[in-house]
Amino acid sequence: MTQKIWLNLPVKDVAGSKAFFSAIGFSFNEQHSTPDSACLVVGEKKSVVMLFKETTFAHICRAEISDARKGAEVMISFDAQSREEVDEITRKAREAGANVFGEPSEIQGWMYGSAFADLDGHRWNVLFMDMGKMGK
Repeated sequence: MTQKIWLNLPVKDVAGSKAFFSAIGFSFNEQHSTPDSACLVVGEKKSVVMLFKETTFAHICRAEISDARKGAEVMISFDAQSREEVDEITRKAREAGANVFGEPSEIQGWMYGSAFADLDGHRWNVLFMDMGKMGK
């Protein structure tokens, strides 16, 4: 069965997107990056989000690219190790140019998170989940 999942996103400026995600604290696998793409690595299991130049993405998908600033098709969520890390990532995202549309806050009494749109309008959600407070 499937072992990993790769997400693919179109971006206007690969270098600008790399700078944005680096400023937040993500890393890249340069071995799988090209001038038209960047291999963003997420988490200990090294999930991948490929950031493709819009023209390359459109060619691969054989479809028009949606304007992520006008609508949402997906929200990419990732975990944080603490409430403080949620705050830090949110601050770094804002400083790097993100639109923070969900300020850090408590959710359902056991989660703490925030949400932001990256430079191309793709929506991201960072969450700290306190499983000890999760209801049954």
